Amino acid sequence: MVARNKAPDNEKLDQVVADARRNREQREQGYREKALKMYPWVCGRCTREFTRTNLQELTVHHRDHNHDNNPPDGGNWELLCVYCHDNEHSRYLDNAGTGAEDSSSDTTHQPFADLKSLLNNRD
Repeated sequence: MVARNKAPDNEKLDQVVADARRNREQREQGYREKALKMYPWVCGRCTREFTRTNLQELTVHHRDHNHDNNPPDGGNWELLCVYCHDNEHSRYLDNAGTGAEDSSSDTTHQPFADLKSLLNNRD
């Protein structure tokens, strides 16, 4: 009988992961360096200011959440501190698929619909 389950080649897997990480870091360095030259070193949400000593805490946020959308004018980027950046992504994940970003609403409950008649009946 021939064994059908072959053990994964760990060296090959490690190489693939290392290549993917290196490529991501190179891609990030490209737009990060451009954004840091283009924008002041201030968080776009909390307005915390950064210097060379704490610049590693300032991240480049993609407004449309597409990390491959890197226009040369930086129109899809904003600089956020790590805390505001985490908050932004948490809010995005919380609202994903709920339709919260859609302006139309399907709510039917109107708590103040009959308020005027209730106030008129008090008299």
